[in-house]
Amino acid sequence: MAEILVVDDEIGIRELLSEILGDEGHSVLTAENARRARELRDENHIDLVLLDIWMPDTDGVTLLKEWAVSGKLTMPVIMMSGHATIDTAVEATRIGALDFLEKPITMQKLLRAVETGLQRGRASAPAAAPAAGRAGAAAPTVTAWMPVSAPGQPVAGAAPGEGLPVDAPSNGEPAAGFGVAGRGVPAQSLAASITLRELPLDMPLREARDAFERAYFEHHLARENGSMTRVAERTGLERTHLYRKLKQLGIDLSRGVWRKQGGG
Repeated sequence: MAEILVVDDEIGIRELLSEILGDEGHSVLTAENARRARELRDENHIDLVLLDIWMPDTDGVTLLKEWAVSGKLTMPVIMMSGHATIDTAVEATRIGALDFLEKPITMQKLLRAVETGLQRGRASAPAAAPAAGRAGAAAPTVTAWMPVSAPGQPVAGAAPGEGLPVDAPSNGEPAAGFGVAGRGVPAQSLAASITLRELPLDMPLREARDAFERAYFEHHLARENGSMTRVAERTGLERTHLYRKLKQLGIDLSRGVWRKQGGG
């Protein structure tokens, strides 16, 4: 559907956003810093960028400004941050960012912002194409992506919203029912492919529960050939909750692992 670039120095965020957007049918490229983001921007036709503000080499606002000044801000950019102030968000929208999402990002707000960005990108494309095709035409001007929230007002996504957060709970504690990996006991120490008949009933309740949950989700991942959408439907979990659950149980979410095991 669309080529989306995710720029974030946290590998967990990159992988999770890539999985979510991939399940929506998009092609996703990921960059861990501004240097890599520049390369991918120049080498590919990018329809939308999700850009983290705080990064080790060059911060997201500086990269956004760099693209704007050089005429490379030809796609909608949605800023992300867990620590930015309203002033930072307003500055980003003034430079040309379409929207600002505060971490932890709810799935509903993520998908809504992405869809809005893609719609605006498609709407601006016909107007930009004729100007670029005229002989001797000057370099195209930077598209002025209108922010969702007006300067001085709370930015979209800044308030706690519906759904579950993409990354860990804000208090740093694992949610109820999560695996022991979140409580200091590595989930990898459990059997990798334990069957229900082999569940050790003499272990503490917490560990027995996690062993069952691991077997339960591995069963459904194999059955659904790695489709997170279908596993979420089968298990009755909201998809973001499912991602977090699997990661805390130590289940490998590498792209393609369960598709290979599922055989099809």
